[in-house]
Amino acid sequence: MKINKEGYKIIAVSGLVCLLLWCLVWYLLKQHHTMTTMVISGVVLISLWFFIVAFFREPRRVKIHDSELVFSPCDGRVVVTEVVYEDEYVKEEMMQISIFMSITNIHMNWLPVGGEVEYYKYHPGRFLIAWHPKSSTENERTTTVVRMDNGKRVLFRQVAGMIARRIVSYVKVGDKVNQNDVFGFIKFGSRIDVLVPKESELLVEIGDKVVGSQTPLLRLPKK
Repeated sequence: MKINKEGYKIIAVSGLVCLLLWCLVWYLLKQHHTMTTMVISGVVLISLWFFIVAFFREPRRVKIHDSELVFSPCDGRVVVTEVVYEDEYVKEEMMQISIFMSITNIHMNWLPVGGEVEYYKYHPGRFLIAWHPKSSTENERTTTVVRMDNGKRVLFRQVAGMIARRIVSYVKVGDKVNQNDVFGFIKFGSRIDVLVPKESELLVEIGDKVVGSQTPLLRLPKK
């Protein structure tokens, strides 16, 4: 387990803030000899800092490649499985699976399929609660479409939530990408939508816990 590069600055700044806060507590209370308060405040601040460090943990996972399967792009829980009309790029009915990431989940994002990045767009927007039905179309988000070698297109969105206000994507149009490589990061809780051909076989249900790059969500149609 190592720390993701997206966390370096936040970890350093938050560590400095915690140290300064503890020094302030020490300065204000040193005349009163309240050692217990000093210890408690130190434990609280260190615990808070370790929580921030843990948020940016980067696990080592086996890379799985299977062109028939669409893998989960993140850790979390399935909150939506439905057929919707995708009106941004593909312009057709597609099967959508949405995965909600809590603040305790790993927040790295993996590519659900491999192929060529055909479309990418960043959308500024609101910061509704991530499981709100309108968050997919009104929140700050990115949209990425990968065309697989077999011609099928898979669309996925990183969606910011009420707490998550920083979406990072590493891909651009024209990139050749491999299934289950890391493609981005969302800081502090949000969701990812995955849209595939509607004839795909659903392999998960609402409420299921999924593991990024390890849990297959769907089996793509052969034709």
